[in-house]
Amino acid sequence: MSMKIFISIPSYQDPLLLETLCSAYQNAANKDNISFGVCEQANHGIDVESLKFQDRVEYELLDPVMAKGPCWARARIQKFLNDEDYFLQIDSHTIFAKNWDAILLNYYSWLEDNLENNFVITGYPREFKPNKELTSFELNTTHKDTLGITFREDRMFEDGHYSMQKSFPANAEVPVKGLLVAGGFIFTKRKFIEDIPYDPDFYFHGEELSIALRLFTNKWDVVHIPRVPIFHFYTDVNDLDRKLHWDPEDDKNRVIKWNELDKKSKARLTDLVNNKLKEPFGLGSDRTIEEFGKLSGVDLIKKDIIDLDRATNTFCFFKIDSDDRPFHSIISANN
Repeated sequence: MSMKIFISIPSYQDPLLLETLCSAYQNAANKDNISFGVCEQANHGIDVESLKFQDRVEYELLDPVMAKGPCWARARIQKFLNDEDYFLQIDSHTIFAKNWDAILLNYYSWLEDNLENNFVITGYPREFKPNKELTSFELNTTHKDTLGITFREDRMFEDGHYSMQKSFPANAEVPVKGLLVAGGFIFTKRKFIEDIPYDPDFYFHGEELSIALRLFTNKWDVVHIPRVPIFHFYTDVNDLDRKLHWDPEDDKNRVIKWNELDKKSKARLTDLVNNKLKEPFGLGSDRTIEEFGKLSGVDLIKKDIIDLDRATNTFCFFKIDSDDRPFHSIISANN
């Protein structure tokens, strides 16, 4: 069986895009199986032709004034998919561990043997910190247990909306089932693109919860793993100067301002929760939004917290392991 991996990378005026591409390629165990789809929104794009692996990069450069947010960019990138078997979605500020592709494929194969449903591997990766010259990167490798995702108690139904999410220790050294996804790290088979194509009408807020709900109701499982072999740059804990889509200088030249896109995105999430969106971007019919509420501790339809501790602390992390082939044997093989 082929093991080709397509890497989806949207980028908005990001000085770390080139480092992300090079890190993914250089640290791959099987470079011939790696390909990229990039939607760069910048005044001056990277020099793709200078890359040794340029023939593996599907690339488009767009004026940042024309940009409509990360979901819009991710949806555009999915059209670049060719004959790849696996799909990896990341952000344009990501650093990869050595042999990251072999590690993820080993994890995925093991999980396929132990799960009945289709699934995605996801979570908020551990952080890295670049120096100011972007010539070295400090990777946070201290946390080796599984990190899940829960709702944030301090942002529940803020401004009448839903909730932000947070990374949360699952108290496990094995993979766990969860419910929520991280847009900056999703690894799965290409069937995900066919079943849950990205909705370009979402902006930023609503991206992750909308994907989680569509996965759940289409009977896809969410899995969190220990020692995710990629690392993410988080703007709230670092001081690198990086423009975001709502930058005032860019936004003043747009016909549709970022806050209008954000408002429409939040309204679209409400429509999704209330099952008002049609295929291919609506809810599935295999599991219900009410079932999601019971598991997550949050009634999204009524915007009510059913179980605060479950929603923000214990959540629904179900450990996955096997007596025949324990997960620790996979960890040992990767080291």
